[in-house]
Amino acid sequence: MGQYLNWKTYLVIIALFIVGASLFYTSQLAQKLAIEEKKKVLQLVDGIKTIDKSVNGQEIAFASTVVTQNTTIPLIITDENGVILNFINIDTTQSGNPTRLVQEKLAVYRADHAPIISDFGNGKSYVYYGESYLLTQLRYFPYVQLAIILLFLFVLLVAISSAHRSIQNQVWVGLSKETAHQLGTPLSSIEAWLELLKEHEVNDEAVLEMGKDLDRLKLVADRFSKVGSAPQLEEENIVPRLDSMVNYMQKRAPHKVKITLYSAESDVPVYMSGPLFDWVIENLIRNALDAMAGKGTIDITVTNTPQQVWVDIQDNGKGIPRHQVKKIFNPGFTTKKRGWGLGLSLSRRIIEKYHHGSLFVKHSEPGKGTTFRIILRR
Repeated sequence: MGQYLNWKTYLVIIALFIVGASLFYTSQLAQKLAIEEKKKVLQLVDGIKTIDKSVNGQEIAFASTVVTQNTTIPLIITDENGVILNFINIDTTQSGNPTRLVQEKLAVYRADHAPIISDFGNGKSYVYYGESYLLTQLRYFPYVQLAIILLFLFVLLVAISSAHRSIQNQVWVGLSKETAHQLGTPLSSIEAWLELLKEHEVNDEAVLEMGKDLDRLKLVADRFSKVGSAPQLEEENIVPRLDSMVNYMQKRAPHKVKITLYSAESDVPVYMSGPLFDWVIENLIRNALDAMAGKGTIDITVTNTPQQVWVDIQDNGKGIPRHQVKKIFNPGFTTKKRGWGLGLSLSRRIIEKYHHGSLFVKHSEPGKGTTFRIILRR
């Protein structure tokens, strides 16, 4: 269970615990205050009854004091037929229709509390009461607190995520440029040795293949040097570029793996940085090869739409477990025994940041394979 939890989850759990404890404590306070307010209402009813029935001046004076001191709890007094006789602590000055306002309050009070029945007046009277403003505030306070905590968590998570992405970007850029720099010296040396071999007329075929691999290494170094700086996008037909990558990777794939390109159109123009786009395709194909046991198929399908171009890379390898799908693009996440787990992360960065497109797992099922989709917008 612990592998599915991270610091964000624990932060949310702590916040929910605080809100839950606050809700419980506030609910207890509200219940106690409601009991106290009901006691006050009973005292008010007794006071009104005393004023109505008593002839003792002192009792009437005391009851009047009790009644006049109630400035918070709203009351509505009706007769047996529901006709409103009087109301207390209900502000009707701001209402265009005071009678309707009191009727609406009466309906609310009837739903909230059972009436207190008394016999003052000319018969039985029913006293309906509501909650004081303080009690109402107390009931709504936890929800206000919850909203504030959720807003705070949202801002905190956004700030931390932004800082985290900024650090990742700096690491990616620094690592890429340092890699390109470190490759520069041995590549220059190898190129010089290769020229020397050509002069001595050593095995021409071997020298030719070494030259191709040297050019490939230069391309890799060039790709790393471009990470961190905005590349120049140029309109290019994506089909021959993909076909070139398929041929290149097919020669380096196991004999029992077949890589096939499908495209209904031979000319699909897209604005792209060719070397960086090739890097993405190479990463996805290599991942597909790693997911196979030395045999299977990799199908690359190009779909041309008026607004977008879709490139699907589908393999029939081991697939990705559902709980790992969202993690595979995180820097450093890898299921391999070797590697730094930066390939997919850099690939998504290249597509999303430089090409303003999308790269995601369209479908994956353990034991049946995975499909990655690249969306390039025109």
